[in-house]
Amino acid sequence: MTFQVFDTLTREKRPFVPREPGRVRMYNCGPTVYGRVHVGNLRTFLFADTLRRWLELSGYRVEQVMNITDVGHLQDDADEGEDKIEALARREKRDPWEISRAFTELFLRDIRELGCLEPAARPRASEHVPEMLEIIEGLIAKGYAYQVGGDVYFEVARFPRYGKLSGNRVEDLDAGARIDVREEKRHPADFALWKSDAKHLMKWQSRFGPDGFPGWHIECSAMARKLLGDELDIHTGGEDNVFPHHECEIAQSEAFTGKPFARYWLHAKFLQVDGGKMSKRLGNVYNLDDVKQRGFGARVLRFALIRGHYGGPLNFTWGILEEARSALEKLDDLVARVRDAAEGRRAAGDAKAGAAALATARARFDQGMDDDLNVPQALAALFELRSALLEGVGVETARAALAFLERAHAALGVLELEPATLDVRVQALLDARAAARAAKDWAAADRIRAEIAALGVVLEDTPAGVVWRKREGA
Repeated sequence: MTFQVFDTLTREKRPFVPREPGRVRMYNCGPTVYGRVHVGNLRTFLFADTLRRWLELSGYRVEQVMNITDVGHLQDDADEGEDKIEALARREKRDPWEISRAFTELFLRDIRELGCLEPAARPRASEHVPEMLEIIEGLIAKGYAYQVGGDVYFEVARFPRYGKLSGNRVEDLDAGARIDVREEKRHPADFALWKSDAKHLMKWQSRFGPDGFPGWHIECSAMARKLLGDELDIHTGGEDNVFPHHECEIAQSEAFTGKPFARYWLHAKFLQVDGGKMSKRLGNVYNLDDVKQRGFGARVLRFALIRGHYGGPLNFTWGILEEARSALEKLDDLVARVRDAAEGRRAAGDAKAGAAALATARARFDQGMDDDLNVPQALAALFELRSALLEGVGVETARAALAFLERAHAALGVLELEPATLDVRVQALLDARAAARAAKDWAAADRIRAEIAALGVVLEDTPAGVVWRKREGA
């Protein structure tokens, strides 16, 4: 099977074919740095990371860009309200630039701890204002935008394809949800490319006045064009980005260049928490530090957030994180068994059956990932392989299985491939238990085994000797 993805624009699953063979230009909408990214945001970023990983494993050279919005994202996602960063700055009497820098560093720390690969670029919106003004001037010159005082708006009626991504029709976009009503607009759906406000703290000089700042939508169009060119292969984001953000990106980019903006649009669904919506009022907006304070590592969170299909609903609970930790322990056991067998430390099983199980697992894993990143099927293939190899595996099959697990980790980023090490205390207990077993003091051996288990190390007595593994988080 060739790699297929569900394209939000065409509303169908179709084979992925980049504009240029072997090369993928991918733009991922990143965070607005007015607060700590939460687990819902992290699901979207991990989806983008998994997509990049699988594309590279499929032989593509991926040029990945993920932006950081550090200015211009207003509170209602349209043209009204205060800049989200500036609103926080005024409440806390802080410098907005200091706030954006601090939350940017926290974002970078979080995604690196979660194992996300570094993209080719992480442009900050504030560093690309000249490119935004270039597009704005071009849109005015072509008749797609108009100026009212110090503000500039995109006229959606001039772009007949407006609404093709979200399904919204311009004639239906009257005053209502997520549509700003301002008298100077020619249509309620017209969106801001540039705003002027003397009270705004983060502002730039332009021919429109001394107190200007960009609209949220123009930022991504300018950064994507600057770093990836006029035509993208893939554009991703959360489902909340479809309208108005991505719809507006398409309109302004295609009106300016006259070319299709992106060949494929992929969107991750919202993350539910305890079966419902995330809400500060409910106190269920969790970040990575909250997860760690509950005793779960970043690897457990990564597994929990990628275990479901990105295009479907996914629930987050502390009980589900417990399940994720237990699942990872089983996968760690698979890796340990395969590694021990490859190094001759486990009894061999049925060589023919082991080889067949490995071939099936490889095929199911690849079929799943090629089918629009069906991670649930890919993970199922790993657990099925573990079940098949519980009775043992020959050295040659084990070596091939270890290579497969390395590839699976390259795709998903959740396996622990490096052999764990024991501290001095646990090693001393292992030696004491071995001595007790040699003396046939089974009670002492069991007591020491329990001490070792309390330290997070699981033992298994096999015909080839004692093997051990650390429990997740130990």
